[in-house]
Amino acid sequence: MNFPGYYRSRRGSFIGYFLVGLAGALIGGLVVGSVFLGQVDKRIAAIPKSVPDLGEPARVDTTEIGYSDFRGQGLGVAGIAREVGPAVVKISTLKERVYYTFFFERMVQEEQGLGSGVIFDRRGFVLTNYHVIDEAKEIGVVLSDGREFAATVVGGDYYTDLAVLKIDGENLPCATLGDSDVVQVGEAAVAIGNPFGFDNTVTAGVVSALGRSVPLDAEQGLYLENLIQTDAPINPGNSGGALADERGTVVGINTAIYAEAQGIGFAIPINTARQIARELVEFGKVRRPWIGITQVWVITPKVARDYRLGIDHGLAIAGYVRQSPASSAGLRRGDIITSAGGKATKSVADLRDAVNSVGIGGRLELAIYRDGRTFTVSLSVNEAP
Repeated sequence: MNFPGYYRSRRGSFIGYFLVGLAGALIGGLVVGSVFLGQVDKRIAAIPKSVPDLGEPARVDTTEIGYSDFRGQGLGVAGIAREVGPAVVKISTLKERVYYTFFFERMVQEEQGLGSGVIFDRRGFVLTNYHVIDEAKEIGVVLSDGREFAATVVGGDYYTDLAVLKIDGENLPCATLGDSDVVQVGEAAVAIGNPFGFDNTVTAGVVSALGRSVPLDAEQGLYLENLIQTDAPINPGNSGGALADERGTVVGINTAIYAEAQGIGFAIPINTARQIARELVEFGKVRRPWIGITQVWVITPKVARDYRLGIDHGLAIAGYVRQSPASSAGLRRGDIITSAGGKATKSVADLRDAVNSVGIGGRLELAIYRDGRTFTVSLSVNEAP
């Protein structure tokens, strides 16, 4: 993954001012005084376009493990490799690049790419990174036992850098998906993939940190969030491969490394990947709950004091979509959301979690501060257009 300072292994003073996009956007309008609105206006111009967040998943026939029943001391690196390795595949892609010569002659250049993937469903579904298969004309999958398959794209999601492929075969190996929520800093981590085309390479390390963010598109303000950081060596070609724990379960999908350092790699938590995979298998896309709020300004206690707002937290609506649930509920630019679903909204994540917990088709109650008073509105949560 290519970021400033980052490599995809194959591809202000107001610190609370964030872009939000709960599936197209989250938030809408207020009048708390011309001075405050003027500050909102200034920040609108600086906000990049919004991006969808995660929605609720469908179901997929995956193999999972009960962690409460795990009492062992770990399998060791060799045991982990035996358990997970057969389900990790090599992905080869063929892409076409069109360019024009000095004399405007159209030329087509073929480019080959390599990556990794994880079979997570015995029906032949393979989880990988979106950047591995993006714009691919042909995709091939090679298993650790040497079998080769042509793959079709079930669906991909740029915003989470995840994709699902489908291969048709019998007696396919299948990885056991773990629970990334129970992963702890310092525990063993084993990366399995195909760096630089070296098939079924196993590297080992530890979980270095949790909850990391790396830029997906820094200019647009898009980030991959809540990543697992590991010092298990990850190289170009590892993208889409497995990050396994000592139980022999997959807890992450390897996606990026920090190019200017050694031993800093990142994986997408498997709980996130599982949700996205279910959506892609069921619908061919990721459905995201949406209320139409696109941009917000996080109100900190200091900001609230500076503008004498009468509250100490909230999300000021800086932008919203017309003919959206937020608009239909009467929300306006400058309205401050102080709670959602009965819980305080002190960050974008609070609002995002409230929208996602309600899900598509549900209703969400928001506490709104406007003109010195607080009132409650109820709005529907729709599927993002």
